[in-house]
This record gives sequence, C-alpha cells and structure tokens, in this order.
Amino acid sequence: MAAFGALLPLLSNAAWATTGVSEIRSARDGGAVTLFYPSSSTERRVERGDFVFQAAWDGQPEPGNDRLVVISHGSGGSPWLYRELAQALVAAGFVVAMPSHAGDNSDDPSAPGPESWKRRPLEVSAAIDAVQDDDRFDLALDRVGAYGMSAGGHTMLSLAGGQWSEARFRQHCDEHLAEDFQTCVGLITRLNGGILDPLKQWAARRVIRRRFEDPHMHAHQDRRVAAVVSGVPLAADFDLRTLASPPIPVGIISARQDRWLIPLYHSDALLQACGSCEHLSDLEQGGHGALLAPLPAIDDALLEELIGDPPGFDRATEVPRLNALIIDFFERHLLEPAP
Repeated sequence: MAAFGALLPLLSNAAWATTGVSEIRSARDGGAVTLFYPSSSTERRVERGDFVFQAAWDGQPEPGNDRLVVISHGSGGSPWLYRELAQALVAAGFVVAMPSHAGDNSDDPSAPGPESWKRRPLEVSAAIDAVQDDDRFDLALDRVGAYGMSAGGHTMLSLAGGQWSEARFRQHCDEHLAEDFQTCVGLITRLNGGILDPLKQWAARRVIRRRFEDPHMHAHQDRRVAAVVSGVPLAADFDLRTLASPPIPVGIISARQDRWLIPLYHSDALLQACGSCEHLSDLEQGGHGALLAPLPAIDDALLEELIGDPPGFDRATEVPRLNALIIDFFERHLLEPAP
C-alpha cells in the first residue's frame, strides 16, 4: 500500500501532462484571455504567428490542483511568449489565464506606458472574473497567483499594494536619464556615444516632462490575488515605501545583464526596500528576454540587443530551473495552508 501511495503523485502529474489551450473573453472589455489548462485531449501542432508549439486547442479540461495563476505579459507582448512557463504550470496542475493588455500587446501596441499601467491590474481582475464565469472550470479562486515580467512585473507590484505615479517616473528620468535611458525612452532610440547623444537626451527630457506630469498615486489590489512573482520589473516609478511590507508574498526575479530595465534602479532597489520579498533568482548571465520563451528572428537591432540572450546565457539549463522556482513559490503560497 505504501508503494502504491508513493505512486499517486506521479500518476496525477502524468494526467496533467497534456496542455489544453483556448481563448475566452474578458469580463471587463471583451478582450481576449488565453487559457492554458490540464487536459485529457491529444496535443497537436499549434501555429500562432511565428510561434509553433504542441497543445490541445480547445481540449477537454481535466481536474488539476484547483488553483489559478494569471500571467501579465510585458509591453507589446503576447501569450505565446510565456508558453513554456504556462505549460510548466499546467504540468504542475495549475490553470493559467493570460489577458491581452489593451493597447499594449503584439496586435495593438498603440498605447504603452501610464495608461496601460493603470489598466493592467484591472485587466488581471477581469481575467479572474472570466475564468470564474467559465462553466468548464470549478476552481478555488480565493487564493489566486499572478506572474508578470517587465511591464507585467509592474502590474504585480501594483497587485501587491505598491503605489506609483507618473510624476515619480518623470523624477527618475530627470535624475538617471543617461544611466537608465531605455526605461525612459523605450525603443525610440539609444545612446551610442555619438555627437547626437546630448540632443537625444534633451529631446527625451522635453517629452517626458510634458507627458508624465500627474502626481496622483495609482494603486489596485484584488483580495483574491494571494501571491505574486515580479520578474525584471519596471519599478522606478513606485514609492518603494508602499512595498516595504507587502500584504501578500512577493517573489522577485532579477537579471544582471538586463539592459532595458537596469537592475540598480528597479529590481535591486525594490529588493533593498522590501524586507519580506523573496529573491527567487538573480540570473547572472540573463538579460531582459531571459524570462521569455525562445523568440523568432528579430529584425530590429535595438530590440535584439535588449531582449536577445547575452553571450554565456545557458537557456536550456536556466529557464527550466527558473520555471521550477516559480512553480515552487506558487505551490508553497497557494496550495499549502494559509499561515
């Protein structure tokens, strides 16, 4: 009997090995919410744009561990950039929901920045509502997990009680424009040591001071969200005192070679302020894109520099290790009895 009991977890994990994928509509604005979930259906080749993977599209859901994890994609992202993490979470029994953030996704990148940062936590809440309304699933939604990287990491900090403002972003860029240039200007241009660098900085300051004026502090929490993981987050616009002691467990992932969101001003500053945050991993050779699934060919040199893997990054080893740490975090904080 003991031997049979020891096999039960293995049998359960085998039952969760197939990943079902489907799309539902957001309860807030009707936008797409992509679901990854344990399924009893056969996986087949799925093509979405340049991404090809194995899944059971609209497969029959199978009971898992009854817990939901919401993934908030980065600026201009899509669900397919997080498919490896989503499939790993499904293999552990979780259902995963990924809202498409309005105006800041791969199909519509027209409105990134503060307006998206305000909407994103609300869109996470709406995704939870949409799963609750889906008759195929009967999940325990009193303790939901959430994960996000980059702008999605910013979303996680909001859900953990953090408060941010446009004016704080402007202040950061006034003080650290040259050192954290890509945070402040995105993909518009870069500093390259040329004679035009002072002009680029002058123009950037003018735009930032005009665009980021509002001193109002923004916040949104959802009592159903019980634990979050924030990967390589945009954090410089937060009042970090509001994240000194979050009301829920917070996991942080940093990457030493991140050239888009320099750790010194974002993840490192956050970890210094937040005594209770768990530093899940510090990727010594990882860049900003280390938290993404393998990317198709990139024809933008600056984008490739910012999210391509730096020399020496062992993706085949590091990504599965990182996914296992994320899963362990959610299992500890969502499946084990609440303290």
